[in-house]
Amino acid sequence: MRTRVRGWRWRYNPLRRRSDVVEAWIALAVAVLLCVGGPLVGAVAGLWAHDQAQSVAAVERSERHMVRAVVVGGTPEQLPSVQAGDQAHAYQTNVRWTVPGKGTQTALARVPAGTRAGDAVDVWFDRQGHAVAPPPDDVAVWQHTVTVGLCGASGAAAVVLLGHGIVRRVALRHRLAEWEQEWARTGPDWTRGRA
Repeated sequence: MRTRVRGWRWRYNPLRRRSDVVEAWIALAVAVLLCVGGPLVGAVAGLWAHDQAQSVAAVERSERHMVRAVVVGGTPEQLPSVQAGDQAHAYQTNVRWTVPGKGTQTALARVPAGTRAGDAVDVWFDRQGHAVAPPPDDVAVWQHTVTVGLCGASGAAAVVLLGHGIVRRVALRHRLAEWEQEWARTGPDWTRGRA
């Protein structure tokens, strides 16, 4: 029956080697890095991503404007079969809207699937008058923040675990070398009586 002695690498005993102590300290460091360092890296990456996404969204909101337009073009015979995010099966068609003081304007814009001629849709345009996607809203900013934060924490954890694996491999080599040295010193005493 085997018994496990917990913490044997921390206590003094004649069988404990230097590599055992190093391995115990490394395991403690890895635990601290995984429990504290990984979430900290994720939080810092998430805060940075949130600031960046907020500034990009603010710039896009200032550069783009929304108009309420009426679809004047027809619907295509066959819609694309690939979904593109929240604009599933969107297609391009002509839309018309009225600008106060400038009259009626027409442009080619992306409209949601199921839109028919005569339907009113919200269309976003840039300063040059090109149809563009709407600027990211708060939900998209937070989704980006959480994604970058999780990727940062996961990446930090992966680096810590990879480093731990490399250190364990090096520690195993050192342990085997120490055992060889000790056996070279004590082996003749054990085998002398049999010769």
